[in-house]
Amino acid sequence: MKRNYTNRRNQFVVTLDGTSIKKWIIISFIGLFMTFVLSGVLTSLKPEHRLTSSSINELTSNISGEAFLQLISAENRYFTSALPDKTEPIKLTSIFFTVATSINPDDPRSLLGRELPGFSLFDSEIIVAGDGTNYTNMPYESPPPTEVLEQEREASIDKNEVVTEAGDEAKSPPALTTGDKKVVYIYNTHNTESYLPLLEGEDDPNRAIHSNANVTLVSELLGKALNEQGIGNQVEETDIQSNLKQKGWNYAQSYTASRPVVQEAMTTNRDIDYIIDIHRDSQRKDVTTIEMNGKKYAKIAFVIGGDNPTAEKNEKLAKELHSLLEKKYPGLSRGIFKQSGKGVNGVYNQDLTSNAMLLEFGGVDNNMDELKNSVSAIADVFSEFYWQAEKVNAESKEDKK
Repeated sequence: MKRNYTNRRNQFVVTLDGTSIKKWIIISFIGLFMTFVLSGVLTSLKPEHRLTSSSINELTSNISGEAFLQLISAENRYFTSALPDKTEPIKLTSIFFTVATSINPDDPRSLLGRELPGFSLFDSEIIVAGDGTNYTNMPYESPPPTEVLEQEREASIDKNEVVTEAGDEAKSPPALTTGDKKVVYIYNTHNTESYLPLLEGEDDPNRAIHSNANVTLVSELLGKALNEQGIGNQVEETDIQSNLKQKGWNYAQSYTASRPVVQEAMTTNRDIDYIIDIHRDSQRKDVTTIEMNGKKYAKIAFVIGGDNPTAEKNEKLAKELHSLLEKKYPGLSRGIFKQSGKGVNGVYNQDLTSNAMLLEFGGVDNNMDELKNSVSAIADVFSEFYWQAEKVNAESKEDKK
């Protein structure tokens, strides 16, 4: 039997459209050309305008950590366990709007800060809110009018009498002491900041400035109180505002003037572990005063410079001290505030050490008795913190051996 096999092949017809090829080539060329142009533009920009990690960080700084966590959890459900129980879904339109405009729909200050001159000076971030603290009563510095800086007026108090006040009760020597070591450095960048009760017949808060009766009183009292707790310290006597005037600098350059003073102190005294810059806030008495056990205190505010590399460590120190104050003197601390960006210094010399603090002691209306009570409370809390830290460090060194 003979069989015939027929092989059939499938035939494919390919049609080439010359017009489509031309379009594809033109689009590819334009895309390549735009890539080169964009690369050229980006590389030719001035350094301050180039896309960097810091610029990206600034761009996303207005997006909350919770929003980032929700975005990550969309890919890995494990991260949802870190979200609060009642977390609302993120709104992408709101995030895109915030990134594109730097305006937070939930915070009108982000818009007003640009439109109202000087408003950015009040645009601090509340890291930890003390009792009664909100965005309407945060610490702020009000630069005095030039004519006030150039005037010398009568003071209703003598600086030497306050510091060496007779009648102080004799106290027993402290159980612990740093010996000859001066481990705390206290200074005043705005050393002419004063308090209205210290000035003869003055009631204008903008004029609470004096060359002698001023916030340096608080520094000297704190130094004395720390000595009584066995903590050796150095209180800076340099008149920084006078140096500022001699150099012909404006008030905004105060921290530039105080920086070399602090650096010299740290260079000549290697025992310094903590630096404290003491200021006076511009808020009024209802915000800066508290009564506890029949005694009135000038409230304390911690200010962190957000534009320095040690901000997180400075913040950690402030949180520990704030926590101790809450336990022993509840309500005395107004909280912890971070200041950064345009219009403020944002560093405050806190990049010189991770153990740097800027403390606002009361406001323009606080009197000497209220300030003294606060000084005693801060010395009490700080000494407890200091000796506990020294104990931990000693035990750590012993374990390493």
